[in-house]
Amino acid sequence: MPTYLDFEKPVADLESKLIELKKLAETTQVDVSEAVARLEDSIIQLRQDTAQNLTRWQRVQLSRHPDRPYTLDYIELMCEEFIELHGDRTVRDDPAMVGGFCNMDGQTVMLIGQQKGRNTKQRQQRNFGMANPEGYRKALRLMQLAEKFNKPIVTLIDTPGAYPGLEAEERGQGEAIARNLKEMFMLKVPVVCVVIGEGASGGALGIAIGDRVLMLENTWYSVISPENCSTILWRSWNFKEQAAEAMKITAKDMQMARLVDGIVEEPLGGAHLDHKIMAETLKKIILGHLHDLQKLTPEERITQRIDKFCSMGVFSE
Repeated sequence: MPTYLDFEKPVADLESKLIELKKLAETTQVDVSEAVARLEDSIIQLRQDTAQNLTRWQRVQLSRHPDRPYTLDYIELMCEEFIELHGDRTVRDDPAMVGGFCNMDGQTVMLIGQQKGRNTKQRQQRNFGMANPEGYRKALRLMQLAEKFNKPIVTLIDTPGAYPGLEAEERGQGEAIARNLKEMFMLKVPVVCVVIGEGASGGALGIAIGDRVLMLENTWYSVISPENCSTILWRSWNFKEQAAEAMKITAKDMQMARLVDGIVEEPLGGAHLDHKIMAETLKKIILGHLHDLQKLTPEERITQRIDKFCSMGVFSE
C-alpha cells in the first residue's frame, strides 16, 4: 500500500473507494466502468488541485516521502551499466555516498550521490544519507578520476546534512567539504548537480558546485532545515511550518533567487508515485545539459561556473 501524507488524506479516501469499487466489480460481475472512470477523473483533479496549492512545508514533507526514489533507484533506472567505486584511500568507504562510472544512453558519466535507506537496517548502514568526511573525500577522488578520463560528472543531492558527530569533526568534516567546494570550481569536465530530495547545508554543497544546478519540483535547498531553524528562533520544533515559509527554500524560491538553474517537473502527486517516469524525465534533462556543456571549452566552463556562483547574493559596500 502507498504511504499517504497528512494533506493527502482526501486523495487516500478516494483511492480507497476506487479499490473497493473494483473489488466489488470482480466479485459481483457488475459493470461499474463508468463509476470507476468518474472516480479516477476525480482523483486526478484532486491531485492537480493539491499540487497547485502546496505550502512550502508540504513540499518539504514530499521531499522526505519514504517511497521517494533515492540515488541508487535513479542509477538503476537511468543507467544501462554502473560500476560502483569504493573508498577514499585514506580512512574507509562511506555508504552514505555512492558513486561510480555509468553508461547513460551511450554517454559514460561519473555519477555520485547521497544514499538514504528504505528500512531501519539500511538507514543505519547509510547513516540516513549523512556523509562523513571520507564520503566527501571519496566523492572528490571520483570527480578527479572522471576529469583524468575526460568524463562528465553528475551529482544527485539528497541529505539532511553532513554527519555532525564528534568523530566526523575529528577527521576534518569542515575541511573535506571546503576542499570539495574549491576543487569543484576548477574541474575541467562538465558538472551537472541535481537536488533530488533534501539539500541541507554544507552536506549538500559538498557535491553541488556545478555548471548546472537543478532541483526536482518537490525538493528543498537551504543552509538549515525548517525544524532546526524553528528550534533556534522559537526554542521549539512546533513552528517549522512558519520557518519554512520565511526561509523560502523550495525549488521555485531558489530559481527566483537565481541560486539554481532550473526545475525538473515531477509526475502528478510527486516523484514517489512513478519512479520510472521521474527517472526518464531526469535522464533526458541531464543528457540535454551535458550536450550543451560539452560544446564549451574547459576554460569557458570554469569561467562561467565561477562567475555564476560569485554573482549570487546581494551585498553593498
